[in-house]
Amino acid sequence: MPRGINLVKYLANKFHHYLLRLKKSSKVAYPSAIMFELTNLCNLKCITCAREYKLGAEMNKGFLKFDAFKKIFDELNPYVDSIGLTGLGETLLYKQLTDVVDYIRSRNKGVIIFISTNAHLPDTEDIISSIADKIDTVQISIDGTGDVHNSIRRGGDYSFFIANTQKIIDAVKGLRADVMFNMVVFEENYRQMAEVVMLAERLGVKSVFFNTMNILSTDWDTQRYEFYHTDSFIDELSRVEDLAIKSGIELTTFDFTTPHGFRKCGFPWNHFYITWDGFLVPCCAKPFPLEMNFGNAFKVGLQNCLNSASYRNFRNLWYKNITPDFCENCHTINLKAVNK
Repeated sequence: MPRGINLVKYLANKFHHYLLRLKKSSKVAYPSAIMFELTNLCNLKCITCAREYKLGAEMNKGFLKFDAFKKIFDELNPYVDSIGLTGLGETLLYKQLTDVVDYIRSRNKGVIIFISTNAHLPDTEDIISSIADKIDTVQISIDGTGDVHNSIRRGGDYSFFIANTQKIIDAVKGLRADVMFNMVVFEENYRQMAEVVMLAERLGVKSVFFNTMNILSTDWDTQRYEFYHTDSFIDELSRVEDLAIKSGIELTTFDFTTPHGFRKCGFPWNHFYITWDGFLVPCCAKPFPLEMNFGNAFKVGLQNCLNSASYRNFRNLWYKNITPDFCENCHTINLKAVNK
């Protein structure tokens, strides 16, 4: 928690947020959670990644300018509770990652900092060691084990991945950061959920997140979502949930219980996403400014983008539970509640 005058500002913003939602306003207060896309470049070509499809091929590519980041963070501080230094690209390719983390800590010692990596860079250990006592979570993306991992995460090498993952775990041991696994589960790899849980137990990774494949930015058909209603998937997920309990692994999965629809999505209200070149986009699943954006935060300021006319219209659709064209193929919209 902030102190002094910053604590007053922080609490006033929380109250402002509460009042706006109470009034069902389309405006938002300063956000408590945000994602900065440090880069949209990556060393792998995963079939689950939006950057490997049409919109990804057409996007502009680059790295976030450090001075631009500082400007937006100064606007956010002291209101923000958590920051994700991650996005469409590989976070550890960003050469000024340590500078960004140090700047956040110099301004706000309590904010939660989260990064994500595919653990496939040769200097991973050195980078993580430099920030392990300054960040809170290192999320490692893993979409299976062995040959399945390599077939999904194209350009990857599972043996190298395991060695690097062990180095990350060793680097954070006894320090501030925790390590977690993130797995995108779909028909091609769902039988490997148990193996990922057992791998987590063996390596000492205490939490695993299973998410469903979001085809929003891909050329896949929405029929893909029907897989999550099959007995084979439901039974396997139930078995793996029991395994996680026995193994002492904290397991989180996609929300399979809340009715689908636009109002299931929380992105219009929080956990906002800023692209490397400053655009505020609807979400991390389709972070392509050429497709849709609500303004450039580097040019007009974050809060002006958050409460722009276009973003407020977008939120008004949320209140009416009307799905925008932009969101039509999203799993939040299409994946019905699963009867387990």
